[in-house]
Amino acid sequence: MNVIGYVRVSTQGQAKDGYSLAYQQDEILAYCKEQGWNLLHMFCDEGISGAKVDEEALEVDREGFQDMLAALSTHQVDYVVVLNTSRLWRSDIVKVLVHREFKKYGVDVRSIEQPTYSIHKKDPSDFLINGLMELLDQYQRLEIAMKLGRGRNKKAQQGGYAGGRATFGYTVPKGQKALQIDQKQAETVRRLFSLREQYPTWSLSRMALQLNVEGYRTAQGKSFTKVQVKRILDREGFYKGQYTYGHIESQGIHQPII
Repeated sequence: MNVIGYVRVSTQGQAKDGYSLAYQQDEILAYCKEQGWNLLHMFCDEGISGAKVDEEALEVDREGFQDMLAALSTHQVDYVVVLNTSRLWRSDIVKVLVHREFKKYGVDVRSIEQPTYSIHKKDPSDFLINGLMELLDQYQRLEIAMKLGRGRNKKAQQGGYAGGRATFGYTVPKGQKALQIDQKQAETVRRLFSLREQYPTWSLSRMALQLNVEGYRTAQGKSFTKVQVKRILDREGFYKGQYTYGHIESQGIHQPII
């Protein structure tokens, strides 16, 4: 039985609550060994809160997840093993997209904490149990979001950095709460917008290829894909000095890149 492992942690809080990457990896390794399964690879997404969806391509916008799908397209795999299904999805739209991709490659989910879960099973009791667990998970996220939202909204109204992973092109030095330009990444941003202006008919994939040919790399040091290119282009306003947080729009206090 060939399987692939997938781990994800979005916040430091999750790591402290027992969802650290190391803990997930150890649990998956032990589980596969106990089952006598051949673990081909372990894919990882770190610092990814939930999962953003590329609405144009209808894809889950996680780099580790996309790498895993690429592996599924070239290897015969029976299961993707996770600690629990919340590592793969936390919203209905992401769940639908994950199910679509896994069914395309004939692979099922094996959740250590939800051993009866299957993307193919239609048993009513499994549907009820898994549904209730996902509802509870969603309730906890909403409760946390309400507690944090007020402070972040106030800061965003003032044009300040409201938290979360810094936008590509910027960094937040340890111990500080203000965005600063990452000169190497900023050079990549300027080159991408230059390519779009110079070649307006180029596709996202073509622009990604050109960046890679010229030696530019993502924040993780990997080659660009159309997903990363679109993410940068969609933030043109931010790179010009504007700040958007939810429905709040203001003049940012960060230094523009373009």
